[in-house]
Amino acid sequence: MRNTRRNLIAAVAVIGAFATATACGGGSGSSGSSASGKSGGTYNFWDPYPQFDASSAWGKLVAKCGTDAGVKIKRTGLDTTDLGNKALLAAQQGNAPDVMLVDNPVVSTMVEAGILNKTSDLGLDTKSIQKNIIGAGTIDGAAYGVPIGANTLALYYNANVLSAAHVDPASIKDWASLTAALEKVKAAGKKGITFSAINTEEGSFQFLPWFWGAGADLTKLNSDKGVAALSLWKDWVDKGLAPKDVLQNTQTTSWQEFATGDYAFSENGTWQLGNAEKAGFPNGVISIPAQNGGAAPVPTGGEFVTVPVQKDTSRYDTTKKIVTCLTNPANLLATDTTLAYVAPTAEVQDKQTAANPKLTPWVDAVSAARGRTSGGLGTKYPTISQPMWTAVQGALSGGKSPKDALDEAQTAASKG
Repeated sequence: MRNTRRNLIAAVAVIGAFATATACGGGSGSSGSSASGKSGGTYNFWDPYPQFDASSAWGKLVAKCGTDAGVKIKRTGLDTTDLGNKALLAAQQGNAPDVMLVDNPVVSTMVEAGILNKTSDLGLDTKSIQKNIIGAGTIDGAAYGVPIGANTLALYYNANVLSAAHVDPASIKDWASLTAALEKVKAAGKKGITFSAINTEEGSFQFLPWFWGAGADLTKLNSDKGVAALSLWKDWVDKGLAPKDVLQNTQTTSWQEFATGDYAFSENGTWQLGNAEKAGFPNGVISIPAQNGGAAPVPTGGEFVTVPVQKDTSRYDTTKKIVTCLTNPANLLATDTTLAYVAPTAEVQDKQTAANPKLTPWVDAVSAARGRTSGGLGTKYPTISQPMWTAVQGALSGGKSPKDALDEAQTAASKG
């Protein structure tokens, strides 16, 4: 094994870069407890869902999977970043939890730290998982977890605002037609589009569909294609088609703006479906358009069920039963409904859309999504993402041109 202690210390810094983990089901707060994994019939289970207590559907499912495996599960719900850092510390101390759900970009960091098992070594079957979804947790051709579900981004629209501006959402096919729609909305006295360009991972997450939709690559932030994407956002802000407060907006506050009923569009995620139902105005969803037409690639969000390395390898047989229970089709359907996730398998996706046709555009979006750490980026991604969101901030605030901002970002990313 590599120098585990050094890698663990480095991994803590990387996970800190994901302090506002995007597109996850987790909320704030924590209810930590140490994980010994040594108490006979008790298996320790950590997840990023502190908002769900033992009486919730999720809490009951976790407990049932333990009972079915013949053990008791001690579940701890932690904030996403807190979970990652505590997991690395627990691994360093030799008392990692038996099962752990982690945000997909963090998987590669934990693999680099040497604390996760390969699914193939445990005999876990991942053949039915969509390749692009499991790709976020695949390093050097090996999967290190089983995705419990996925979510991503699209454009919500306010049907009333578009109707008043004489805009048909079906007419939006590319950047030019979207910008034209925003201009019509502004001329009709309403507001255009709201999104999150905050200086955290959320800002990068929201910028990626436009960056990838221009054909840009994360290994060359300052390509002409990358500059085109940042120029699009800057033009929208400069022309009043998007508000200046996108610089401070989280995905939550961006949604709150859309919920006022004044905006035509909101770039947001699957997790807002419940709020969309309660919005008080007719709304719908379209794919984020690529620059020259078609749907832009969008980043994959969601968690992986992982199995940390244990000193007592005899525990893995029971752990495998717990993971298999959590990720079987029936439980995935129930879980992904609860967490507003798109299932990672076509079989369960079909059941989801049959029950709720409004999920269809989200299934399509997830099918075309990319993992942020995919393509061999792995732990390099945070060293690229931070300069990228810094460039977005610099350009939208007016401090730098998109080209200069991305030139600086590329220089910083190259040093990382």
